[in-house]
Amino acid sequence: MNEELDGRKQSILLAIIKNYLESGEPVGSRTISKIEGIEVSSATIRNEMSDLEELGYIIQPHTSAGRIPTDKGYRFYVDLMMSEKEAEIANMKVMLDKKEHKLDTVLKEAAKLIAENTNYASMITTPMIQEKKLKFIQLSAIDKTTLLVVVVLEGNLVKNKMVSLKEELSSETVLKLNLMLNTFLQGLNQTQINIGLIKKMKEESLGYTSVLSDIIDAIAETFTEYDDVDLYTSGTTNILKYPELSEAGGVSNLLSVIENKDQLRELICAENVENGNGKIQVYIGDESPIEATKNCSVVTATYQLEEGVYGKIGIVGPRRMNYEKVVDSLKNLMNELDDIFNKERE
Repeated sequence: MNEELDGRKQSILLAIIKNYLESGEPVGSRTISKIEGIEVSSATIRNEMSDLEELGYIIQPHTSAGRIPTDKGYRFYVDLMMSEKEAEIANMKVMLDKKEHKLDTVLKEAAKLIAENTNYASMITTPMIQEKKLKFIQLSAIDKTTLLVVVVLEGNLVKNKMVSLKEELSSETVLKLNLMLNTFLQGLNQTQINIGLIKKMKEESLGYTSVLSDIIDAIAETFTEYDDVDLYTSGTTNILKYPELSEAGGVSNLLSVIENKDQLRELICAENVENGNGKIQVYIGDESPIEATKNCSVVTATYQLEEGVYGKIGIVGPRRMNYEKVVDSLKNLMNELDDIFNKERE
């Protein structure tokens, strides 16, 4: 806690900074008095603003105007924000590590259970983000030529990217870029980060347009990466029980697909999830998106961990598979997973 500022002064200073970042206009005491959580009179706010001005956190650009933050005020805001976000990321990683182990166990058991129930090959992905939104961006200088970009996406997905610097950045510049990136990009998804927004950011980038472009490119990469999505399989040898799949080397091609996680992910994630949690999709023969499974039937379903966070389940078998049993097994698994995830959230 800043020893110069008590709780009320901090609240008023933060309110001034946030309001100024949003409006670009000097902020008056009347505006601050209307903000929820500031439970003091306009007169008291004016006195506190005078103290903050004397301490160098805000200035009055001209007579009768409101106040705007100084560099010292911005420094306080950025340091506080970074401290809070670093603590949030640390807590998030601890929480995710605990949940990840439990979730992996649940998903592995689910794949095994459905393979045993259907007598076909099964597969299940770890959760993915349906529409990734930026929660927070943190820049840290690793050395004179390298910048670490930590990107936190909705669903508490943390991505780290390295950006090479063509010129050394001062700590003050890194802090201001941090502030600008979070002000412009926080809460946006990939489609909302458009050319117009990037142009506006470059105009306010303190002349560092090249490094800003590299940072935005690094952020854009995090939206399309699948390296955090794992996939579990079970019952692969079940497909050996069906002689029609062994014709013309069909089994070896199919086993090759099941061993290739990229192809397998493409197979069971082929359709979108716009129709919601639990949607079941059936591909028969030539309808399959993967050549090696054209002699099979593939049934997929979507499970939802939380809003916007989903995973996929797939079953591969012969065209003569017991579709009714497969669909019933998937529906039962959806219900079981929903019960487990609901208990986890309680």
